[in-house]
Amino acid sequence: MPIIWTEMVRDEPTTRVRARFAVGSLVAVLHLAAIAVLIRAFAPNVTAASLGRVTSAFNIAVTPPLPSPTPPSPPPQPAKQPRVSARQGRAAPAGKKANPREVTAPKPRIVVAQAPAPPIVGSGNADSSGARQTGVGTGAAGSGEGTGAGGIGSGAGGGGGARAIKIAGDIVSARDYPAATRALRLGTAVTLALTVGSDGRVSACRIVRASRDPEADRITCRLATERFRFRPARDSNGSPVTSVYGWQQRWFTPPAK
Repeated sequence: MPIIWTEMVRDEPTTRVRARFAVGSLVAVLHLAAIAVLIRAFAPNVTAASLGRVTSAFNIAVTPPLPSPTPPSPPPQPAKQPRVSARQGRAAPAGKKANPREVTAPKPRIVVAQAPAPPIVGSGNADSSGARQTGVGTGAAGSGEGTGAGGIGSGAGGGGGARAIKIAGDIVSARDYPAATRALRLGTAVTLALTVGSDGRVSACRIVRASRDPEADRITCRLATERFRFRPARDSNGSPVTSVYGWQQRWFTPPAK
């Protein structure tokens, strides 16, 4: 009695058909390849085009398997918010009280303006009241009337002798004259004729040429009579005699420094 093998196979008709078809196709391809090798070996003159037409009928399109679907990505988790404590939400403490820095003002610079000095009536040597030119003359840069030559009196005459010479006394201060009339006399001069006695003192004063300030002219005559001292003129015998001495007093503004 023959032995019958029974095989229990799962019923998968579709899978078995596909497997058989694939095996059959593979066997056919192998046969065609063997035939092509034999033709190449024994019939080399067969054109490649004929071989290509024979083999082109057995092209099998193999469809690649579809990729498995990608599972959907999970939804993003919400970001966790940091917990804020009640202490962190409170207002900051008050800051320290700021004390402003004291500002000291610079000490003001006090400029003391020096009052201008009063104008000097004359300048030069004290003996000449600041108005006499250099050299031996007959007064403050003026011409005297001589020592009696041709005049009336006890002069030395024209026979020689010595003229009177001023040896003391000055009029150099602006305080000797009134300030109210200063503008009248500035830039002007007064010419005097002083009578000098044999004792060297002024015995008389006459205004020969007046200035614009009559009061200043009178003051000049008075001061010359009170302050001036002379070495009297002498005649040809050397005896002191009375003579006339010319004097010019000027008022001017000192130059700016």
